[in-house]
Amino acid sequence: GSLERRRCLYLHTGRAFCQMVEVLLAVLILVCSSVSCGSAGGYTGLPSLGGIYYYQYGGAYSGFGGAEGERAQQLDQRFYLLKLPIARAAMVVGGCLLVFPCVLILVSVLQVPWHFPVWLLIECTLYIVIAVSTVPALYYFLHSLLSVYNSSVCKEREQLYQSKGYQGFWCSLHGAEIAAGLLGCMAAMAYLLSAGLAVRDYRTVHEQKQKPLQL
Repeated sequence: GSLERRRCLYLHTGRAFCQMVEVLLAVLILVCSSVSCGSAGGYTGLPSLGGIYYYQYGGAYSGFGGAEGERAQQLDQRFYLLKLPIARAAMVVGGCLLVFPCVLILVSVLQVPWHFPVWLLIECTLYIVIAVSTVPALYYFLHSLLSVYNSSVCKEREQLYQSKGYQGFWCSLHGAEIAAGLLGCMAAMAYLLSAGLAVRDYRTVHEQKQKPLQL
């Protein structure tokens, strides 16, 4: 009926498009945060794994042995534990950012803003609060990661792996962490745009609901 058509039409609006983009950005933030966390497995004799791992890290490399192997494992585990709270916090934030637009899409599909236009103003306020909160959250995320990379654990781990010819264990932000920061900035801009669209839709709904009274 007309109600079903109206619900489907919402998914073709600019506000729905922004909310779907927000869902995608939240999923990507979750993925990048999980990559940043890494593995808790610690050092493994990579040559013994064979195949792609053996050739990626150099077929001629004989691996750590004895006390060096134990020290590499300890440093890997300590480094993982240092990054774990940051990655978990980022994943929790990403999960919340994923649920939020999904709830708003469902609410709009159920025509709640049409029956209660004030909901759009509440939605606008929530978007602005989240967008503003994203700035200190990103600062905390990047600052905490840099603190981990500047720690003595990371520096010793980097030197140990470099002494054996391994590359890729540098004490600096890697691609997934930089991507998470950029995605967070993009999400903040999407929230501000959605806030503006919510105000626009509020005015539209208010005008449409006033038309019968003018007749």
